[in-house]
Amino acid sequence: MTQHTRTVTGNITLSLDGRINGAGGDYDMSWIVPHAITEGARDHMTRVTSAATTALIGRKNFEGFGGYWPGVADDENAAPQDRAFSKWLNSVEKVVFSTTLTESPWQNSRFVNADPAAVVKQLRDEPGGDIVVLSSSSVIRALLAADELDRLSITLAPELVGGGAHLFDDGIPATSWKLTASTPTDSGALILLYDRTRA
Repeated sequence: MTQHTRTVTGNITLSLDGRINGAGGDYDMSWIVPHAITEGARDHMTRVTSAATTALIGRKNFEGFGGYWPGVADDENAAPQDRAFSKWLNSVEKVVFSTTLTESPWQNSRFVNADPAAVVKQLRDEPGGDIVVLSSSSVIRALLAADELDRLSITLAPELVGGGAHLFDDGIPATSWKLTASTPTDSGALILLYDRTRA
């Protein structure tokens, strides 16, 4: 049996009612902002990405990230952790899942119209550091369905948003996870790291 050395982490923020956005749809995420800009959240983002050399991103998140993050590295007024994350994001291999996009001026971006689980299986056999899914629920769901996720990094925001999409849909296979870290932040969010336990 091949030993995989590249850990695949799904990183996402959830509300207390398990949602990834609000009742207003994909871009109803203002409730996340206060919990994303604390020192604890920023430190966590640096920690969870520092060992990774590949980022997996869905199209919507890629467009959102691409409109904000590339220039933060050179912004002297930005938080040091945000500048570090921006430098990492600019330099890392970005694998973007899209049926419509094929190119971007953002360096190191590669577009794939393929099943995320198949792409991850291929990436696991290539040399490199860890692989992290950046807030893309569709990619995380596909990897959970195929049991190709090794770690879940969940920032649990103390918000009941009352509507919107859930991360965990019915039909995801039953799996077991072990809590390896739990860190509260100044906003009252809880950063939870779970590692997949396999027999």
